[in-house]
Amino acid sequence: MLTQLAIRDFAIVEHLELSLRAGFTVITGETGAGKSIMVDALDLALGGRADSGAVRHHAERAEVSAGFDVSRLPAVQLWLKEQELDAGGDCLLRRTVTRDGRSKGYINGSPVTLQLLQELGEMLVDIHGQHEHQSLLKRDMQRQLLDDYAGHGALLEQLAGHYRHWRSAQRELETLQRSVAEREARLDLLNHQVRELEALQLGPDELGALNEEHARLANAGRLLETSHSVLHALYENETGSTLSQLARSALELRELSAFDARLGTVSELLEGASIQVREAASELRHIIDSLDLDPARLTTVEQRLRSIHDLARKHRLQPEELPALLTRLSGERDTLQHADTRVEQLRAEAGTAENAYRALAQTLSAGRAQSARALAEKVSAAMGDLGMPGGRFDIAFEPLEDAAFSASGMERVEFLVSANPGQPPKPLNKVASGGELSRISLAIQVIAAQSGRIPTLIFDEVDVGIGGGIAEIVGNQLRTLGESRQVLCVTHLPQVAAQGQHHLQVSKQSGKDATQLSVRELSPEQRRDEIARMLGGVKITEQTRAHAAEMLEHAQIRKTPRKKSVSQKSRMES
Repeated sequence: MLTQLAIRDFAIVEHLELSLRAGFTVITGETGAGKSIMVDALDLALGGRADSGAVRHHAERAEVSAGFDVSRLPAVQLWLKEQELDAGGDCLLRRTVTRDGRSKGYINGSPVTLQLLQELGEMLVDIHGQHEHQSLLKRDMQRQLLDDYAGHGALLEQLAGHYRHWRSAQRELETLQRSVAEREARLDLLNHQVRELEALQLGPDELGALNEEHARLANAGRLLETSHSVLHALYENETGSTLSQLARSALELRELSAFDARLGTVSELLEGASIQVREAASELRHIIDSLDLDPARLTTVEQRLRSIHDLARKHRLQPEELPALLTRLSGERDTLQHADTRVEQLRAEAGTAENAYRALAQTLSAGRAQSARALAEKVSAAMGDLGMPGGRFDIAFEPLEDAAFSASGMERVEFLVSANPGQPPKPLNKVASGGELSRISLAIQVIAAQSGRIPTLIFDEVDVGIGGGIAEIVGNQLRTLGESRQVLCVTHLPQVAAQGQHHLQVSKQSGKDATQLSVRELSPEQRRDEIARMLGGVKITEQTRAHAAEMLEHAQIRKTPRKKSVSQKSRMES
């Protein structure tokens, strides 16, 4: 569950810290007080869209941190361990956005990609926005809602794997089944290119050795002349060679060391230098003996290098890439030469993958049909509770042609509704008004959330367009959810607010140069006054307060035990 939320320099928020707890928490406040800012900030921390507009005016960076208790979420703990982000029973998500729109994400202090942040966020929080009913008109969203309700996640993942395998085999098969003339022309070209490369017989390390040998042969005269000169100076000049001078100097210093012992050390160093010079002269003589001055060999090397570079230019690549090219072209040639055999293999692979896909898709279809009946029955009942008595909700399936099969199955899913008794169900976008669509969406969200596994549910003014007794029913449904899940609801309806186990109030005070907002948890008396404000508007009478107290007392009948206290402090500035 969500335990902490910290916001800094986000939108109009300068600084806000909240501690949250389990159960059903309502968030209320005057219109425009900034109730939804916390939801928007949390969405950012969970990997939502970020832009420079999220940064508070005059600030350089916005930052949002969300802390979660995951000690009772084994799937989340396993995911964190697999990503090497484990931090025990607690988990901290952090997101920053700079003035130029760049953002960074962190999990338990480690920088992560936006994709990882989103993956974890989807396991922790489900946010239902006030405009979410608009997406309900899209068939893909309808299918997704049904599959989420049915728990088809693993089945869909397997189906997508079979579908990818099937389509991949089909694409390769289509490539190989091109016209014989085209394949033969390509095969002729490949045979010619492979023969050229094989005739070259370029070894993996040959080019470097050839370049080194060419440099040596091309400069053999200079190498020989200089080497003889140095050898003569070091060793072969009997009267003035470096070796003889070192030996003579070492001898003279050794004789003088009888008068100054320090000269003995110098003499030993000179003797060591003599040994090094003798070894250098020996190595140099060996090199001179190995130098090849054969002009014919130089011509051969130059011709070999010319052939290599000419073929590399022909294929528009570097000479050292020729061996890899031979491997690639030979593989393509072998594939074309055995195309008939490969075609049969691909046909078998595609057939096997298609059969596996169809079998799993049929299982998915059966599961959807079964879950659709249960979901339709529950939503239809909820529609009656939400002010549409006799209304009927149904889910229809449209089989697809083979060519239209997708990774999500062999049928289209469409939600149908009849808002009035006796009327046949029709697509949502043709019969449902805005208010009806909002209520149907809320019913589906609440019912689907009951069967989900996400621990924290947030409803951001999803109760727009309803009121009276229907609003009380919505509050009851949300409170029921709060008995098994953490539920936060931003609401403007007193009937919903009265059902909350915990009540947070957002208020805003505007000064000459700044706007300050605060968030506080309300005591029972403060809750009565806040609900009275929501009931009565600007002027609150004792009768309104009594009505608010009665609503709260009625809600106490279903009240669950209170948890540990919540502390929060906030300061925002614009």
